[in-house]
Parts: sequence; structure tokens; C-alpha cells
Amino acid sequence: MRTFFKKRSLAPLVMSFLVLMPVANANGEPVLPNDTSTLEGLGAALFFDENLSKNRTMSCATCHSAETGFADPRDNGFDEPVNRAVSLGDDGESIGDRNAPAAGYAAFSPDFHKNREGLWVGGQFWDGREKDLAGQAGGPPLNPIEMGMPDKASVVERLQENETYIKSFKHLFGEDIFKDSDKAYGSMTKAIAAFEKTDYFAPFDSRYDRYLRGEVKFTKQEELGRTLFFSPQFTNCNICHQLHTTPGAARETFSNYQYFNIGVPVNEAVRNVNGSKPGTIDHGLLANPAVTAKNWDGKFKTSTLRNVAVTGPYMHNGVFKDLKTVVQFYNRYNSLKKSSQINPETGKTWGKPEVPATLDVKELTTGPALDEKRINALVAFMKTLTDKRYEHLLEE
Repeated sequence: MRTFFKKRSLAPLVMSFLVLMPVANANGEPVLPNDTSTLEGLGAALFFDENLSKNRTMSCATCHSAETGFADPRDNGFDEPVNRAVSLGDDGESIGDRNAPAAGYAAFSPDFHKNREGLWVGGQFWDGREKDLAGQAGGPPLNPIEMGMPDKASVVERLQENETYIKSFKHLFGEDIFKDSDKAYGSMTKAIAAFEKTDYFAPFDSRYDRYLRGEVKFTKQEELGRTLFFSPQFTNCNICHQLHTTPGAARETFSNYQYFNIGVPVNEAVRNVNGSKPGTIDHGLLANPAVTAKNWDGKFKTSTLRNVAVTGPYMHNGVFKDLKTVVQFYNRYNSLKKSSQINPETGKTWGKPEVPATLDVKELTTGPALDEKRINALVAFMKTLTDKRYEHLLEE
């Protein structure tokens, strides 16, 4: 059933339409760029600007809140388990079929390409359909169930309502920038991408990073989780969630940015309310126009584990609410226990894979089954990957 939804702005209260106040503290956390004469500063202003949506209620930061790990913290107006699994659009009614990926650390995903082994890597969105951050930034404003603007020219008209933007765009891109809507729109996306490449999105200051620098010590449980995570004889975690070849390398993003089918079930609850036709299948990477081979059907990009403990719900469709459930879901492939075949959130057996034909069985069945102690240890370790400014959300 639909519940009453009250719209509200998620932009920081200290931020106005024209002037960005810097966010900083004595702990050395990243500062929000506030000089719109720079590409990064202009991008910051645009990222938080709700006036670039049809009804002037939604910005990039609405679904990628800087206060909650750059994920979408909002109630979407539906009852559980649909609530927060997918995002609400600018019209106050529309919801999509996929969970909004957290934008933190997104800049480290390489441009979409095939590597030497013939594997697709990188890009933006769950299916890599935009090769880079600028391409991704250009998508939501024109998406009818997101920010809802009819075309690029309409967005550019909104930009020109703001005298600060006019001045900044001409300073950065030339006096004639607004004479070509496509170029002006592309410049907007470049500015947003520049902002997303700043340390504000990727401070690398979690307990894990401080642990590597010798500034903090892990608990016994966290240390066990770290050992399990990076040890292929104990878990399959690092097959997908390790970028650097050496465990413990600085600035690890916990993703190799490759594409896998891990057997995520359909989020039936979302499908029942978002208008999807019966039998709809999310083909993942195969929905990317650049990909045609059927063996990529149902595969999705490996997400970073940075801030994973505070950016649920999980999987590309938000089907799992709790981080521990995700670990238990992976464990189902290796455990023979009957209890391991039950989804703890529903009390029923795990749903069937949406695309069973391309399931990455080898990767999923690597390593032994995990007991409760080791499952909890992995969750404890992943909590250490939370940026310092979001650690208070772990307690909440």
C-alpha cells in the first residue's frame, strides 16, 4: 500500500542556492569546494541545486546525500520492503527498478572498456552504460522518473536563471557557452564530475585507513574479519572486492570494477508497485548498448565496499536490507545447512536468480562455508570501511 509522503530537501541547511558554505572541522575532514569560479566549486553548486529538476525538488544530492555516504536516505513513500530499496522521483510518485548506487569513491571506476582478458570493466551505473562520471551526471536530469527535465535546452535555461552560473560558465567555458545547449549541458556534467573527483567524495579516512597508518587498533573480531576477507582459502570476498594486488595497500577501493552475476533474486515487492510488466527481466550489463554477447546477461558492476555499512539497502535492486543478510546470501552457495538456505529477512528460501543461465558459479563457490562467528567478523570488518564523518551512522 502507498503511504503518505512529505517532500523535503536533503541539501545541508547551511547551503543556499547561490552561496556554498564550506564544511570543515578540526578532524581534518574534506572541505566542500565553495569557489564557483573553479570547475570543482561550480560542480559542487550544481550537485546540490534542486532547481535543475522539473518541479525544483530534486538535486544530485537528493539521491546521493553527502550526509549519508552519498546514498539515498529517504523514505520513498511505500511500505516495507519497498521503502528505500529504490528512489523516489521529482514528481513525488515515480520509482525505478534499481537501487541508487552510492556516489562516494565513484571517481575510481575506470572508463568503461574491455581489458586484456576480454572482460568488461568500469563505467558508471550498475550496467556501465555511461563510460565516465560526466556521462553519468548527464543522465538523471533527463530521466522522466528521476529529475524529469524534458531536454538539455530546458536544463540550460534553468542554469541561466542563476547569475552566478552565467558568470562561472562564461569564465570557465567561454563567452559563447550558452549559445549551444549541448555544449552548455556537457559543461555542466564536466563540472559535476570534477566535484565528484575531489577528496570530499573519497577521503580515505575510515578506521581501516587509520589502522593501516598505525593510528588505531582493530578489535579481535575486526582483525578476524580482515584476515578472512583477504584470504582466498577462507572466503571469496577478494575475488571481486579487491583492486590492488597486495592486501593492505593504501587507497584500496574494494572493487575490481568487473561484472558478475551472483544470483540476486528479483525484488518482487518493488516490481509489484513500480509498473513493471509481468516477466520483466533486468539484463544488467546486457542492457548496455555497447554489449551484445549473451554471456553478459544478468551481470552487474561490482560496487565499492567503502561506506557499505551505512549505504543499504543492498544489491542492484535493493532486495536485501541488512549487510549481514548479504554475507549470508553469499554463504548459501557453500553451506549445506538448511538454515543457510533461508533468507533471514523473509523467513523463506532465497529467491531464484533473475538470470540463472550466466551465474558465476566458480567465483561464488570458492572457499568454505562460514559459521556465525566468521559471518559476524566479516560484517565487523566491513564496518571499518566507513568514512570518519559517517561513523556516527553505525551507531544509529
